[in-house]
Amino acid sequence: MNEHNDNTDFDLIIVGGGMVGASLACALGNSPLKIAVIEATRFESDSQPSFDARTLALAYGSRQIFNSLGLWDEIAQRGVTPIRRIHVSDRGHAGSSHLDCQTEGVEALGYVAETRLLGQVLHERMHTFSNVQFICPAQVTQVNIEPTRASVEISEKQSSRSITGRLLVAADGGNSVTRQLLGIKTFRMGYDQHAVIANVAMDRPHEGVAYERFTSSGPMALLPSRDPEGNENIFALVWTVKSRERDAVLRLDDAAFLTQLQQRIGVRAGHFIKAGERFVYPLGWMQSREHVRQRLAIIGNAAHTLHPVAGQGFNLGLRDVAALAQVVLDGVRQGQDPGDLALLQTYAKWRRRDQLETALFTDGLVRAFSTAFPPLALARNIGLALVDILPPVKHVLARHAMGLGGKLPRLARGLRL
Repeated sequence: MNEHNDNTDFDLIIVGGGMVGASLACALGNSPLKIAVIEATRFESDSQPSFDARTLALAYGSRQIFNSLGLWDEIAQRGVTPIRRIHVSDRGHAGSSHLDCQTEGVEALGYVAETRLLGQVLHERMHTFSNVQFICPAQVTQVNIEPTRASVEISEKQSSRSITGRLLVAADGGNSVTRQLLGIKTFRMGYDQHAVIANVAMDRPHEGVAYERFTSSGPMALLPSRDPEGNENIFALVWTVKSRERDAVLRLDDAAFLTQLQQRIGVRAGHFIKAGERFVYPLGWMQSREHVRQRLAIIGNAAHTLHPVAGQGFNLGLRDVAALAQVVLDGVRQGQDPGDLALLQTYAKWRRRDQLETALFTDGLVRAFSTAFPPLALARNIGLALVDILPPVKHVLARHAMGLGGKLPRLARGLRL
């Protein structure tokens, strides 16, 4: 217990117990900090695997962070699929590019994991820490930031109460209640696109290859995965469609859906034989106008949401976690207040470049590869071909995709906090 705890209930209050919030709690578990995690929705651990399980892509840098936290072995044991190669192409054009883990000297460029299994590992570990209190289900109804503390009003069942902390961390997603209650403005840009998400089965194993296919309606991605029996002929599909086409795609029966999918992505990955349940959500770019204030830090999707074209959303948020945990813990060890604005500005300055570069790179991909304008189509295909024959350029892109660019937190370098 540090000297700053006298007048507050907690050192840190994390609003949002999803994967980003739970990761921060795990990063700071067994530290001198007393932590509360507030989550509105009870985590239901479904032990039965499903063909329709939702997945996400973990960059190699995210594996490093989880490994430093002592979580990776458990995550891998429950089932991840390595991405060993990435094939990028543009429908109707010859240009293509390839990334390979062997060229980069790593076991995999990234991994595909079920969100349910990742959530299980994080929540199980979070509950083992004596310095972490999980408050769920609880709704945040009011937030006040004072010079010496942050106070949060929460509603639990039929009652309400207020808790205080020296630092409030908003990790409650793209529609962050915390951010809205504090009147923090956001920059938003829509793409007039929706993502159709589904698991699809092929007639042959994927061999750890991911496919990124650019089309006039937007990018398509196939991420190598596996079915509940462990068969490696499953891909997690992200199909970007124009918003006006969304309902028509959802109305297709499975046979018609697979036929259209095959026409757009070709046969390089094989032939589609089965489609799972389809989910859909709108796509856009959101950036919080402020990432820190006195007593406040905003991380993960509460701070930034991206188009899924480059698969960087959760990975960017996890790098927020690694950097914030390091800055706060180092500051506390030096006798600093974890909610001090100067300390939090150190975090914000550190993260600004990675957040902006990742957002601009993602936005550029969406815009450059979502148009059929002939001169631009020619330029992007020349670009893909050049990337494939220029190893230094390919290496830089691979490092970016793996989440290993820029100044890395200790956790991302395989070091403990």
